[in-house]
Amino acid sequence: MRMTVADVMTDEVVSVAAATPFKDIAEALIAGGISAVPVLDDDNHVIGMVSEADLLRKEEFREQFYREGYRPPLRARLRHPKGRQKAAGDTAAELMTSPAVVITPRSSVITAARLMDERDVKRLAVVDPYGRLQGIVSRRDLVKLFVRPDEEIAAEVCDDILGRALWVHAGGVEVEVSRGVVTLSGRLDRRTECGIACRMTARVNGVIDVVDQLTWKTDDSKWEAR
Repeated sequence: MRMTVADVMTDEVVSVAAATPFKDIAEALIAGGISAVPVLDDDNHVIGMVSEADLLRKEEFREQFYREGYRPPLRARLRHPKGRQKAAGDTAAELMTSPAVVITPRSSVITAARLMDERDVKRLAVVDPYGRLQGIVSRRDLVKLFVRPDEEIAAEVCDDILGRALWVHAGGVEVEVSRGVVTLSGRLDRRTECGIACRMTARVNGVIDVVDQLTWKTDDSKWEAR
């Protein structure tokens, strides 16, 4: 029921070697229409990541500006303490951010989203247990989950949540999905079942919100309170 990184990642990845020159990296980014490339060793292990921002250090921290009295803003120097060092780099090994932030194909998309937020990165290298490149997952890949067709969402709620997880009798609950908003209506045996159905539905990939219009035969919430 939960989507994994393997479901949304890009597996055809543009990569570079540690010795790849600055200009070749820039050309690879432009030609591929991408904002970063993983840096690999001879055995396809991910050893770092070079982004557009890493290349732009060449301008931001250019020595000629220092001679002219220019200094990058304090926030830039604090955020990128190795900025001047990268500005002097000519190869991927000298420009890359290392170690790269990585994730496994079997990790959930929620884990990927949280890791991107925690590490303040826009993409993750997807690696196998040995650290070899399998793909790339980006913020854009995760955003695609929210344009999942309403029909797919409805089918998952009916089949996986109501049918398999809760064993709700067919026809007992009506599921309507409009632009990612799920409306659950109908009648269940117990009030706690209604709450569980709504919470599980909210966790389905692509669900924007859940409108609870469920009713119940028995209010068993008081029993749980005891």
